[in-house]
Amino acid sequence: MTLDWKLGGVLLGAVFFAAVLLVKPIGVSTQFVILDGIVADALSPGFITQTDDGYTSTNAYMAKSDGKYAKSAANPLNYSFVFVLAMAAGALASALLKGGIGRAERRLPEVWRANHGDTPWARYAVAFVGGAVVLYGARLAGGCTSGHMMSGMMQTALSGYIFAAGAFLAAIPTARLMYKEG
Repeated sequence: MTLDWKLGGVLLGAVFFAAVLLVKPIGVSTQFVILDGIVADALSPGFITQTDDGYTSTNAYMAKSDGKYAKSAANPLNYSFVFVLAMAAGALASALLKGGIGRAERRLPEVWRANHGDTPWARYAVAFVGGAVVLYGARLAGGCTSGHMMSGMMQTALSGYIFAAGAFLAAIPTARLMYKEG
């Protein structure tokens, strides 16, 4: 079963609209900070502490905003963290429904093969490095594509439109360089 990209776009827009209407805007990059805090506190007890005023951390980034990140790391079962876990579960379900997670040769898109050959590990490395760069940039910008671009544009925030323009101004030339064939 193949989902038409236009229908997928409409469904994605509906999910974002429902989230903003019912809960809050979607944004996921902060949850990587929360996961880091959970791991750091597990490896170094006392990394996050509860005080009479709330939560704090020995790490300035986790303690900023009156311990907002420290509180989320201490109590991660909240809407945003569970949402990110559900995204991963949804991706796994989608892969399984599309025939499972089989041989790498079946998973490589034709456009990758045309440009880079039958190199699944190279594709994984490129995806990992690209994801790390995007996540680093998202934390520098104070939000990710889902928060700034998708939720921001839907709320008609100027920053969302500026972010979207910057994202496409970087993505299009990068894609043209990486995928000259096809």
